[in-house]
Amino acid sequence: MMLAVLLVSTAVAAASSHPHPLDPLSAAELTAVRAAVLASPLVPARPLYFHYVGLDEPEKPEVLSYASGAGASATALLPRRALVIARADGQSHELLVDVTDASAPSVLSHAVHRGAGFPMMTTEDQVAAMALPPTYPPFVDSVRRRGLNVSDVGCGVISRGWFGAGQPAYGGGRVAKMQCFVTAGSANFYARPLEGVTLVVDLDRVAIVGYRDRVVEPVPKAEGTDYRADKLGPPFTGPATAPGVVVQPEGRGFHIDGRVVRWANWEFHVGFDMRAGMVISLASIQDADAPGGQLRRRVLYRGFVSEVFVPYMDPVEEWYFHTFIDAGDYGLGVSASPLLRGADCPANAVYFDGYYADADGKPVEAMDVVCLFERYAGDVAWRHTKFGPRGRMETEVRPDVTLVARTVVTVGNYDYTLDWEFKTMGSIKCVVSLSGILEMKATSYTQVQQIKSDAHGTLMAENTVGVYHDHFITYHLDLDVDGTDNSFVKNTMVPERNTGDPATGGADTPRRSYWTVRREVAATEADGQVNVNGPPADLLFVNPSKKTKVGNEVGYRLIPAGATGASLLADDDYPQRRASYTKRQVWVTPYDRSEKWATGLYAEQGTGEDSLGAWSKRNRGIKDRDIVLWYTVGLHHIPYQEDFPVMPTLSGGFQLRPANFFDSNPLIRTRPPADHNYPNCSCGVASM
Repeated sequence: MMLAVLLVSTAVAAASSHPHPLDPLSAAELTAVRAAVLASPLVPARPLYFHYVGLDEPEKPEVLSYASGAGASATALLPRRALVIARADGQSHELLVDVTDASAPSVLSHAVHRGAGFPMMTTEDQVAAMALPPTYPPFVDSVRRRGLNVSDVGCGVISRGWFGAGQPAYGGGRVAKMQCFVTAGSANFYARPLEGVTLVVDLDRVAIVGYRDRVVEPVPKAEGTDYRADKLGPPFTGPATAPGVVVQPEGRGFHIDGRVVRWANWEFHVGFDMRAGMVISLASIQDADAPGGQLRRRVLYRGFVSEVFVPYMDPVEEWYFHTFIDAGDYGLGVSASPLLRGADCPANAVYFDGYYADADGKPVEAMDVVCLFERYAGDVAWRHTKFGPRGRMETEVRPDVTLVARTVVTVGNYDYTLDWEFKTMGSIKCVVSLSGILEMKATSYTQVQQIKSDAHGTLMAENTVGVYHDHFITYHLDLDVDGTDNSFVKNTMVPERNTGDPATGGADTPRRSYWTVRREVAATEADGQVNVNGPPADLLFVNPSKKTKVGNEVGYRLIPAGATGASLLADDDYPQRRASYTKRQVWVTPYDRSEKWATGLYAEQGTGEDSLGAWSKRNRGIKDRDIVLWYTVGLHHIPYQEDFPVMPTLSGGFQLRPANFFDSNPLIRTRPPADHNYPNCSCGVASM
């Protein structure tokens, strides 16, 4: 018996000399990009800092030709290009760099961004800014006035957002705000804020340009805030469960070729981007009912988290700008955490690495940022028990085994576990699981009874308020359901009275009511915007040119799985203008290669003029053409004491499920489980 033999210590290597056209940029390619940019006369100013370097993927028809096999013998002909956003001389520069031959890279184009907003802040931006407060005299005075040592206080960088023309310009530079915490006494410094103090820093000049100490509140005590195991035990008095191990007696069920995964009836590509994090591409499924069972049918061209918008609900001076745009401000790939083996992912997981560019343009290895594993959760794929005469029973059951691709993104205080789960029946399930630490506000309150006005949060512990906030996680999903040209269909369930007249759908029976379906095909983008909390409806993506044997259009259905909150902010509020798409969970747009980021390419301090909401005002056609689904998982978060000092996981998501895609249940001919009677044992884990 072979037990969980998949503990691979490094990322899976590419299987050929040429990368897949959607492979993320390699360390060698990033190095070549850096050399080309620094050698180019197009941006002579120095210093020059790299804020984003990502794959500029080939045109979609070229990639689809490659994936179908037509381009397999000409892989080298597909270009390898990088999009670079760099800062120099106070300007944002866009460069397109060809690295098809990494030994001779070349800059293909250059432009200067003249509009609103800035690229992602770099890690180096933040580290440089963090070094400023301890030597800034007004800040030192504020810390001492609170009876603290400057060496026990640290500060973090927060985007100041955009709040219209009245927002201080600070000389027109790229500025951010900083707020501080007591770092001594507990690893959980978020629970010990230095309330009332706000600094403004010019990130380009690396200088403090604004400061305010508005109010003094007690610093919450360190006791009870730590979450580290070595500080909490032994003994460990929490609930105990028996350990388990994954048994795969025939080895793993999937095969990896470079970054292409093949498992059961699925095939897909796993990518990585410094802004988006994990990217799933070219997901297709094998149709066992096709001649020879060899037909591979397309489902998803490209899918990733486009943005994470987290607005807090306290309007006071130190909090009103806490309206985070995590992907656009910080980068989800840059924020991806190395996965803890055996904890973040089970023992049968395989791991992928990634690379991104630091501010100097040099490659940074992000190790173990994606894991892949088969999940045996004891769920049922399908079952039925037939009761026959004389008490006879016949039961058929097929167990549900799924394949999960997982990444964890830690943006400041919050941890987001992002799962793509592939099911053999054809479904793709995306799940967002939130954990980590609340953003907390220091207060004089020690008991709920003392609160006489809106505290904008929940009293979590003495002198500690967990502030109300939202999480909006928006997915970019370029669906290609059995082909490129699709339509969006809304099947609304409509109640009807039984008139008794067969001509109107009734019948002469005692039944008084029923419901039926009103089918609407979205013609334009305005028709493709849906609040899923409205009247009950099935939301379908169909291919009008493909039919089942009985004539139904083949399709996939979007099924929300909890967390369907929509923004409650006023339409004219500045954060809402930047993320106007959060008023509805579903948006459908025509495919546009440049429309990737829901908040725009330059989201940091962006105004919303280049965003999903702005693009859709053109009201383009979306019927029977290449379309993109944007789906937002939304959670309104009222903190509770169980969320302190660290929050137990809270999840939401959605599922893309076949809807007349197959002629029947694709699992109907699945082999029933064998009665192996594997022992329930605790065994060592082999590695390879």
